[in-house]
Amino acid sequence: MEKARDATVELWALFASAFVSASLLPGGSEALLYWLAGQGRHETLTLLLVAGAGNTLGGMSSWGLGRLLAWRWPGHRLLRRPAQKSALARLRRWGSPALLLSWLPVVGDPLCLAAGWLRVGFWPALLFVAVGKLLRYGVVLGMA
Repeated sequence: MEKARDATVELWALFASAFVSASLLPGGSEALLYWLAGQGRHETLTLLLVAGAGNTLGGMSSWGLGRLLAWRWPGHRLLRRPAQKSALARLRRWGSPALLLSWLPVVGDPLCLAAGWLRVGFWPALLFVAVGKLLRYGVVLGMA
């Protein structure tokens, strides 16, 4: 009974770590995922799905925040620097498939935020964010 509870706590900790790591807050869910995989107490697929779900939901929370910001602040007020305008132009050009890169450190979280702000559709955003996040965690698990 104790082992089952510990295993559940570990999975919830992984989910929470993955969620926070995908939000605009810093985090390092890969290290926890790698450690849990090395412990051998969980199926690899379970770890992949838990981390992927948490990270995807965190990315989509940034997307939702971007959607809320779009209502309050239209584009011409927020875009002051050329780099911001250039990044937004690339996202407009590539659309929701650009969210495959949402797993990248530093740029991934703002990418999700910008996608929401640009009103990229919920379902395409969810699909591409999830695929990108799952692929990254798959690579981490492949190294474990």
